[in-house]
Amino acid sequence: MHLNPEDGAKVAAAIRAAEAGTDGEISTIVAGSSDNYNDVVLHWALLFALLPLAVSAAWPHLIEWGASLISPWEEPSLRFILTLLLVKTIAAFLIARYVIGIQAIRIALTPAATKHRRVRRRALMLFRTGTEQRTLSTTGVLLYLSLAERRAEIVADAAIHAKAPQEAWGEAMAALVAAMRDNRPGDGMAAAVERIGAVLAQHFPRTDTDPNELPDRLIEL
Repeated sequence: MHLNPEDGAKVAAAIRAAEAGTDGEISTIVAGSSDNYNDVVLHWALLFALLPLAVSAAWPHLIEWGASLISPWEEPSLRFILTLLLVKTIAAFLIARYVIGIQAIRIALTPAATKHRRVRRRALMLFRTGTEQRTLSTTGVLLYLSLAERRAEIVADAAIHAKAPQEAWGEAMAALVAAMRDNRPGDGMAAAVERIGAVLAQHFPRTDTDPNELPDRLIEL
């Protein structure tokens, strides 16, 4: 899933149209991923590294049989058996580390709760550095989309949150999710911006006294 220049133009046009009816400011950011999830890769690799140990504990004759195949002319020593087990453990770890390191597999094996937390954390960090309190009347809203996790977040300034709690963005999120299911993230972002604008226009209608303080474009990270 990716966005093209046409998608960026759609989102920019949607922002301008939405802000025409409100003093609120809408910021949009799309990222390829919200985290590298290296710790998830490490956890799975360590789990796979335990497999040779678990198999040997459950069926000890298998490790002896494997050792006898490598050294068929003599009874394998305990040192040889343990060394072979160590080599298998290291090999399992390295193979799993490489395979699970592939992004598609890494994302698929990351628990949904972990992805949700890290997308939310990245959205909050970007909001605090690029949107929060950067408008005169503290009426900025961030729409953040993380493509690899296929998750989005809407974060609003304090003045907006006081009048429009998180539940107010349900239609915007639904529109975005529906479009993402069809691999149309640009259309989904534009539709979500339109619905965010409707909420802002209800609570913060246009007064022509509030300047345009955030860029009316899609920011890609």
